[in-house]
Amino acid sequence: MRLVHNSMHDEVAAQLRERIFAGELAPGSFLDEVQLAEQLKISRTPLREALKVLTAEGLVRHEPRRGCFVNEVTEQDLDEIFPVLALLEGRCAFEAAQHASDADLETLDAMHQKLQKQAKAKRINEYYVTNFAIHEAIIALAGNRWLAGVIADLRKIVKLARLQQLHAPGRLEQSLSEHLAVFAALKARDAEGADAAMRTHLTRQREALRELARAQRSRLA
Repeated sequence: MRLVHNSMHDEVAAQLRERIFAGELAPGSFLDEVQLAEQLKISRTPLREALKVLTAEGLVRHEPRRGCFVNEVTEQDLDEIFPVLALLEGRCAFEAAQHASDADLETLDAMHQKLQKQAKAKRINEYYVTNFAIHEAIIALAGNRWLAGVIADLRKIVKLARLQQLHAPGRLEQSLSEHLAVFAALKARDAEGADAAMRTHLTRQREALRELARAQRSRLA
């Protein structure tokens, strides 16, 4: 199907982004402009503009005289990104505690009840969806577009790692406990407590991913 939207390169970028996250365009793979242009039925001009967008987001890297490749996320990248994410999402929780209305807290309460049910039933995929929605809700409650924008960009890089930290032993229960701690601080309007609890949550996510990667390397050894 031919793309006809005015900002065609944004649509192309969105399609390529989805394919990267789905693993169809694997980390380290070469992005053949001729082939991609034929697949998308577009000229190479909007494709190149789309690749510039993805390069700016960190999903793609451009190598002079070689072309574009899907970026690969290293353990060092994750070690550097997660502390930043922890600080940023912690600040969101801080501001959310100051701004959340009673109605907002009721909505979050319902989301956490759903999260508890999913954790108890060990429905990990559904838990991921609710978990993400809760993070997004807290970011929205902070009402800080600068924080939201930087967090969204960093999350795209982390998503490239394609690691599911909830599969680490005991992580599902631990994650739920951390979420409830954040929510308890939000309900108490304890901004500093919400900040600290969210930072702990993100720090432990990184620890779980590290343990999962270590286990995967051991299996392959």
